[in-house]
Amino acid sequence: MRHPFIERAAPSAAAPTSVVFPTRHHPRDRAAPWLDQHFFDEIEVSWRTGQRAIWGLIKARQAPCFTPSLLRELLRLRDLVEDNLAQPDRSERARYFVLGSKTPRVFNFGGDLRLFSELIRARDAEALRGYAYDCVEAIYRNLGHELPVTSIALVQGDALGGGFEAALSFDVLVAERSAKFALPEIMFNLFPGMGAYALLARRIGPAQAERLILGGLSYTADDLKAMGLVDVVAEDGRGVEAVEAFIAANERSYEARRAIHTLRKRTWPITREELRQATDLWVETAMQLPMEDLRRMGHLRAAQDRRLRAQDRALS
Repeated sequence: MRHPFIERAAPSAAAPTSVVFPTRHHPRDRAAPWLDQHFFDEIEVSWRTGQRAIWGLIKARQAPCFTPSLLRELLRLRDLVEDNLAQPDRSERARYFVLGSKTPRVFNFGGDLRLFSELIRARDAEALRGYAYDCVEAIYRNLGHELPVTSIALVQGDALGGGFEAALSFDVLVAERSAKFALPEIMFNLFPGMGAYALLARRIGPAQAERLILGGLSYTADDLKAMGLVDVVAEDGRGVEAVEAFIAANERSYEARRAIHTLRKRTWPITREELRQATDLWVETAMQLPMEDLRRMGHLRAAQDRRLRAQDRALS
């Protein structure tokens, strides 16, 4: 565990780097007429016939965080997943929905810190609430209440704040060994308000959930595997293969595993209202932040930007 403010060193030109996603055409991909009707600018969406899986790979246009435009596309992607289940041909109906990132070493940095700061400084609580409601709507929809689809998060890099929360909302979490998970909001006097408490408390209990939220520490994939939050730890660069292996290995037990996921959600349901109530408290808290905390928020965003620039230089 370590402090998430500490920037990870960019790889040297001579050092091997993790492969995020193969750019080659997947041998089991093929055209799907129902998919051709949808257009995504910030998510690369594909259908893998052999897996009966819809894959979505986030390709951030700006910073790899949940901007309003990316949130809209994620909600549209959930619409696509739900619409797919109405396909008359059962072989065209998805069993799996996989979400990952095309940004090297980053799954998602979480909330749009620049937008947060602007809205708080402008005292625009309703606009901040609208953004936050979109975030928790994406979390709620991703929980896939009663849908016959198993969702898989593929984390091949840092999942911070809302990125960590998003990963927790999937049925299965696959992470590469070097991935880092953190809830850094406590550093600027906030808490992760887009579902972290509800998601963590149901999996590891309220006391441990509060330790994660208030500690502000960074955790490895192995740390979270020991806690029961990560299902599969893959070697660096092997995350895609790990997802494919998971799907293949569970082919015969698919219905039983899906039923267990459904039973988990019925036993410890997370409602849209619960998520929104947490978000309302988050907005109320955010609007009371002093300038010193807003500056700390800006420092974190600047550190993330520096890291991305250094990484781009190292990989170019």
